[in-house]
Amino acid sequence: MSMNIFRLCGDACHILSIIILLRRLLTARNAQGISLRSQELYFLVFATRYTDLVTTYYSMYNSVFKILYLVSTAGIVYIIRYKEPFCSTYDKAQDTFRHIEFVVLPCLALATLTHIISGEGVGLDLFRFIQELLWMFSIYLEAVAILPQLTLLRRYQMIENLTGNYVFFR
Repeated sequence: MSMNIFRLCGDACHILSIIILLRRLLTARNAQGISLRSQELYFLVFATRYTDLVTTYYSMYNSVFKILYLVSTAGIVYIIRYKEPFCSTYDKAQDTFRHIEFVVLPCLALATLTHIISGEGVGLDLFRFIQELLWMFSIYLEAVAILPQLTLLRRYQMIENLTGNYVFFR
């Protein structure tokens, strides 16, 4: 797997967005204005995209970043869902985007159709077929995983600088 400037910039933006979000959570000591549903979708993106982490080694860089994305996103979900004072300040009443019906299921259907129509899975064993299907699903899902966050920000009239920066780099 070759390295290029676009991949490095993309990884840098991802890491920067995670750092900004963690800084925002820890500085403000609340989860107001942060969509847990978006964070759960991003965790689903990384969990489905990186199924090859245990089966294929590409490089140390690749493995470290995959683990970093998975662990940091899982940590953010855990903090917002279970850790005080974050879980009590998370506004579940505002974070109501129906992500299963409007994001996960359509992305899964689109990935399945695309995977079957394109013939990508022809000749692959079942495990590799499912792995490729999950990878395609993660590509579609990542494109729309920010929607619950954007919907939540639209409901709040004032957006904190760090939250806006997080969305920009995401």
